[in-house]
This record gives sequence, structure tokens and C-alpha cells, in this order.
Amino acid sequence: MKGFARSALAVGISLAMMASANAADLADMDPVTLRLAHVVNEQDGFHIAAVKFQELVAERTEGAVSVDLYPNASLGDERTLLEGMQIGTVDMGVITNGPVANFVEEMAVFELPFLFPSPEAAYEVLDGPIGQELLDRLAEVNLKGLAYAERGFRNLTNSERPVETPEDMDGLRIRVMENPVYVDTFRELGANAIPMAWTEALTAMQQGTIDGQENPVNVIHSFKLNETQTYMTLSRHTYAPAIFVMGMPSWNQLPEAAQEVLVQAAQEAAEHERRVNAEMEAEQLDALREAGMQIVDDADLEAFQAAVAPVYEKYGEQFGDYLPRIREALE
Repeated sequence: MKGFARSALAVGISLAMMASANAADLADMDPVTLRLAHVVNEQDGFHIAAVKFQELVAERTEGAVSVDLYPNASLGDERTLLEGMQIGTVDMGVITNGPVANFVEEMAVFELPFLFPSPEAAYEVLDGPIGQELLDRLAEVNLKGLAYAERGFRNLTNSERPVETPEDMDGLRIRVMENPVYVDTFRELGANAIPMAWTEALTAMQQGTIDGQENPVNVIHSFKLNETQTYMTLSRHTYAPAIFVMGMPSWNQLPEAAQEVLVQAAQEAAEHERRVNAEMEAEQLDALREAGMQIVDDADLEAFQAAVAPVYEKYGEQFGDYLPRIREALE
């Protein structure tokens, strides 16, 4: 324990020295304000991560870099934000992995159904060499990946009936992200998969033009989906990362010392969000139950896994060696 305390103290001292060194390096730079956008509300994990990032950056640059937050899709949907980052009209964002994979398709490997058995397994891969390599590849499309926050394990909700087996999904109109892996996963499960932006999905659920959607518990809770969705299945069918991502035009204007602060702050903010999500999930499930949502927590997940095997056959090779490398890392 003493050894642990000493090492924790050493880490604390080295971080403090690094922060003061960065602040000193930034003394001569003109102050910069970065616009960070996301598409969810202020109760969501993305905003929790963004606020932590904002605080860390302000503290460690002693105000040389400040971050303004734009939640609630106020600057556009996720694809629009990414395109804005590429041309420099938006500086950065916390963006769900699915839309990012439309720019570097190998990023979608993380979202193959039932790939990760636990959050810890996902963190090990994302924070390790494979995850870092894919973050670096965003530079090919004029984006800079800083760190992996999380959307989390995704679960199914719908307004029609309890879903315990793939057969129960037959014909349900389910909104999915605009990403081919998600579309094909839900088609293999028998649903009518309808890709659309999140802002449109909220309206479609209210109007009854779709029956359901899939998202982590924190999203289902923060958007009060129980008001339109009677049933939830804890399917945990996909672990979805999210990415602290920046446009290269904004990244390249910063001195190296500021860039280092942003990478460190993004990683720490991401880890903070993961902890908060884990702590909040049980409370959120209880609140949804109390609000009248019927939650299926004993679905036949083996049957779901068997049903999505064709997704691996279709996409496995498309991701190059990333899938075998992830599987090897998970062993």
C-alpha cells in the first residue's frame, strides 16, 4: 500500500510539473477559444465529459485555451459537425463512433455486435495500441482523434411488445445510426432497420412513425424515452465508443504544448465519463422502472448472437486485420 501511495504521489507530482511546464510554454500564445459541440442534452454523459474537458483545459493552460460548449445539436447533427471540423467551421466535438466510421470505415470494427464482453475489455482495446492506431488514422480525413469517451453498451427499446428473442423483433421499425453495421445487425435480427439522425428519431418516436430505437441506458433515461417507449430489453448488443475529435484546421493552429494539454485532458475527461456512467446506470434503470417502463433483463442473448453471425461474415474482412487483432487482445 505504501508503494502504491508513493507511486500515486509521484504521478501527481509529474502531472503537476507537466501542467506548470505546459502553462509556461503557453505564456506567449494568443488566447484561443475552441467551440466544442455535441448532439445530446446537458444530463447526458457526453456533456459530463465535455464539462470535465473544459475545466481541465482552462486549469492547465491557465486560461490560454478556453472551451465553449454547444450541446443539443445546436451546431448540427453529428455528420454536419464532423464535416464542419474538416473545414474549420467547428473546432471539436464529442461524437458517437458510428458517424465517425463513415469517414474512416475501420472505426466501425468496434461496433460489431457482441464483440466486447464488458466495458473493461472495451477500454483495454480502445486505450491500447489498436485504439490509438485508429485514432491516428482520422488524420487521413483531416480530423484529429484525441481520446475515446463512450456512448456505452446499447439496448433496445420499443413501443409495441417485450422483446426476449430475435423472433420478437420481427417487423419492428427500429431507428439505428446512419452506419451500415447497425443497419445490417438489425436486419439480421428481423427488424425493419431505419437509419436516421437522432434529432429526427425523437420526433419519429413521438409521432409513431417508428416503433423503437437502440441506445445506452443513460440516453434512454436522459431523453425520457419511457414517454414513447414502453419496453426495454437489456440486450447490450453493441458497445459504442464516442470520440473526442477535433478538426485538423483548428488542431494545426495550436502550439505543441497546447496540443499535449488537449490530448491529456480528453483522456482524463473520457475516463471520468466512464466512471460516472457506471455509477449512474443502476439508478437510471430504477427510475425508468418506476416511470412504468417494462425492462426485460433475461433475454436469450445466445440466440441474438447466433442471429448476427452473418454480420461478421460480411464485414470481417472489410476491417483488415483489426478484427483478429481485437479478438487476440481480448483473449
